[in-house]
Amino acid sequence: MACVERCRCCTDSRRHSSILYSILRSEERAASPARQGPRRGQASRGCPCGSRRRVALRSPQVACKAASAVLVKTLRFVQNVPCFQELPLDEQLLLVRSCWAPLLVLGLAQDRVHLETVESAEPSMLQQILTTRRQGEQSPPRGPAPGRPHHGSAGGVPHLPSAGEIQTIKGFLAKCWSLDISTKEYAYLKGTVLFNPDLPGLQCTQYIEGLQREAQQALNEHVRLIHRGDEARFAKLNVVLSLLRSINANVIAELFFRPIIGAVNMDDMLLEMLCAKL
Repeated sequence: MACVERCRCCTDSRRHSSILYSILRSEERAASPARQGPRRGQASRGCPCGSRRRVALRSPQVACKAASAVLVKTLRFVQNVPCFQELPLDEQLLLVRSCWAPLLVLGLAQDRVHLETVESAEPSMLQQILTTRRQGEQSPPRGPAPGRPHHGSAGGVPHLPSAGEIQTIKGFLAKCWSLDISTKEYAYLKGTVLFNPDLPGLQCTQYIEGLQREAQQALNEHVRLIHRGDEARFAKLNVVLSLLRSINANVIAELFFRPIIGAVNMDDMLLEMLCAKL
């Protein structure tokens, strides 16, 4: 796709919005994280289903900083797509809000960000009830604005991702790395994800559908030109796109952004970052 291929990163802006600044500079205010992992040979005896165990990042500040940097690069990429800039602002926001998580995971794969996790003991039901009640007595709860979805746990109580949810992300990253996807292929994949004509509320449906079709055609032509001996590569890359549907945006928000800035409304943060000069 010509408009996607022409994209290039603009120079770093010296302006920092409040949320963005706190994401990128939080590691300077935090102490060095402990790197102690689980002892060898120690297994969890709690839940018989391993995929239900709750896990956390081994080095939250390191992983969250890397994911935040990838999010900035992702939105910079989106901002520099000429076809995207031609859309009305409300259409741009609708597209970004729906696809920021899969675009972020694609960026993590492209930058080869590895996720190291450890098992974490989740609070019992009684502890959660008491914590929520105590918070309610101290200050009135503040919910998201009407009609605005909130990516995060209710009541300020963290919801640690399960081992199964993390394994889904790790499996996707491993799939991308096994294919050794090139920079151009990542760009065409991102274009296909970004221009999703099936979102409810879109007005420029036909135009966006044409952009997605153009991205797929450009990817196919690139694969046929560069990987002539691998006739199945285009199909393998489309499998990557299908795997993105299993990525949960709430899990991404809880995993990478809650540890450093607390309960966050991703819509507000995306709007602020999209309107900023990244």
